[in-house]
Amino acid sequence: MGQLFAVQIIYRGVFQKTLAKNITRGIVLAAHYEGKKGLSFGRYGDSPERNGIPANSFAIVAGDDLTLETGMAHYEPSQVDVAVVLDDTLCKGAEPWAWSGLEAVNRSIKPGGTLIVVSALDSQTLLGLIHRREQPYRLAVLKGAASFSGMWVYKDDHTDVRVLGAIAAALPELMSFASLERYINEKLKNTLKLASARKAHERFAPVEVLPGQGNPEVPFHFELPAWQALREGVAIKGQPQGCGFYDPVTHQMGGFRPVRNDKFKKYSTRTLRPVINFEECTKCTFCWLNCPDGSIDVTPEGYYDINLESCCGCAICEAVCPVPNCIVMANEAEFSDNSSQWENFRKDKEAYSTRFKAIHPVEERSHGFRYRGQYQEQAAAALEAAQKA
Repeated sequence: MGQLFAVQIIYRGVFQKTLAKNITRGIVLAAHYEGKKGLSFGRYGDSPERNGIPANSFAIVAGDDLTLETGMAHYEPSQVDVAVVLDDTLCKGAEPWAWSGLEAVNRSIKPGGTLIVVSALDSQTLLGLIHRREQPYRLAVLKGAASFSGMWVYKDDHTDVRVLGAIAAALPELMSFASLERYINEKLKNTLKLASARKAHERFAPVEVLPGQGNPEVPFHFELPAWQALREGVAIKGQPQGCGFYDPVTHQMGGFRPVRNDKFKKYSTRTLRPVINFEECTKCTFCWLNCPDGSIDVTPEGYYDINLESCCGCAICEAVCPVPNCIVMANEAEFSDNSSQWENFRKDKEAYSTRFKAIHPVEERSHGFRYRGQYQEQAAAALEAAQKA
């Protein structure tokens, strides 16, 4: 048998579905010009991809039918030559539907393989988010903001061809740039897209990541019970009511924290996170009453604290808060953990206030659109930023 090549695209469900599909499809069609056989496929269907839940698309390519059929026999590739992260907030790990915990984005990359991240951040900053592993790999940053080109509206900002250009540079054995150029000319028929792909190809500059480099945190995981350990009958285990929690200053218990599912953590769906300015909070209860996921705890002082392990970043709390600059939405990539904001505030109010002032509030979500033509406006701005990067 010949060599099998595999590329994994890690993306935000629904919001980047069409973008991921176009990239894997482009890989297969470009490789076809070299006489290779290929297949592109998504791993998750429409239903579980709601609300930005992480999902995967794959492209597998081989030089002969037998090798390709062998690759197709697997549910998904266990090892890939290249993995691409289309939203840098996913560098913290992805928990797609039906996975048993958080998975590192570099988990499936072959030793010496390449991880490409679409991001405005540098490689060292991203390494602070990406979990460390025992095998070396390469990390390349494709400069640009995350492109939320979804199922219904496609923001054509050239992210697809820029990623393809980077992949051709990372793995020329899979597809040469000449084949990619032919694909763009014959299928996409867009000279500007060809220029974007060429620029990404020329600027491809990976850094070597050594074993042990990266975020030392162990990703959240749990073991699924064996069938012999399953409970009898059709029954759903109820959750306890919950109770107060510890005040690090008074050393007393107080407030109320509901018990939440210990298996399902929603934070990997989040691109933005709410951050509370407790000095401005009037304890009006609006955020607590309106949170659709019950992700807000009542603190012993009567403030309201976001439980960042269950918060999906929907921004409803920020929308209903009547006090300006009390709850702001910030890019998830600015933070490295899910610790309690209220506890950090109680321990050191001055440091918390300084950190809050350093946050860059995001006033408008980049996925979803509010009026006809908004995506086209965003595409022009994103393309200009990418060309300058």
